[in-house]
Amino acid sequence: MARRRWTPSGATLVGAGLVLRIGLGGFVDGALLHQILQWHNMLSSIVPPVDLVSVKYTMIWDGLFHALTSTMCAIGVGLLFRAGRRADVAWSGALLLGAVLGGWGLFNLVEGVIDHQLLGIHHVHPGADQRAWDLGFILLGGVGMMLVGYVIARAGRGAEAPGHRGSLTPSPVGLS
Repeated sequence: MARRRWTPSGATLVGAGLVLRIGLGGFVDGALLHQILQWHNMLSSIVPPVDLVSVKYTMIWDGLFHALTSTMCAIGVGLLFRAGRRADVAWSGALLLGAVLGGWGLFNLVEGVIDHQLLGIHHVHPGADQRAWDLGFILLGGVGMMLVGYVIARAGRGAEAPGHRGSLTPSPVGLS
């Protein structure tokens, strides 16, 4: 079976997946690292959370971060809904999953480089080995996730005919 040529209609699904996962990646980052592990709080290198006032300060910035990630999720859902209304969009679970993973990796890469390295406003796990934690976050959670997303999305390009509303979940045999 001949593979379809990559078209802008596929880009709408990729765009929705990227934006959606940037938002969802922020939620995972905030819930797991900020709240559960209590690492990685916004501005914690500028105002270390050592007393109630400084904890409140970092919590406000974490809240603003979550407001931004909520907005990105809403935009991503809107883009996904808009793509779903187009008859020329080829639906592929692999393409969407790849875009979602790529968006998460992009979020981690940008956030890791800017916040951890350039601005130094916070680190993944502050302390003696914080540079190793930060670089691991950038390489594995950023670049690694983007590469995995790219490979999966590339496998999903042209997998479905335009207008086909197949499953957005992996099939038992492979990704559809």
